[in-house]
Amino acid sequence: MVTVEIAFGALAAALACIALAWVLSVLGLAVRCQDTAAEVARQEARTDRSAVARAIADRPKGATVSVRGDAEQVTVTVELIARPWASWLPAIPVSARAVVLREPA
Repeated sequence: MVTVEIAFGALAAALACIALAWVLSVLGLAVRCQDTAAEVARQEARTDRSAVARAIADRPKGATVSVRGDAEQVTVTVELIARPWASWLPAIPVSARAVVLREPA
């Protein structure tokens, strides 16, 4: 009986490790989305179009970037339906937003 209990315990520990790695993958994508939003907002506030294009090109695969601005500030939103590892795993919506004041001309 002890052998079966150890086997189930080892299986549970392995599943917990896999679940933790999956959660960390989703968090990593969220951090990448936040970095992209902040970088695009900073460069847009400086009106550096080429740097904005490079920052948008570095976004996570499948992410959409929307830039809105007025005379005082720039708002950038990055949205992603995260599906780390496999498409049959649950999809997690990830969103990041950055607001930056425009730099004076």
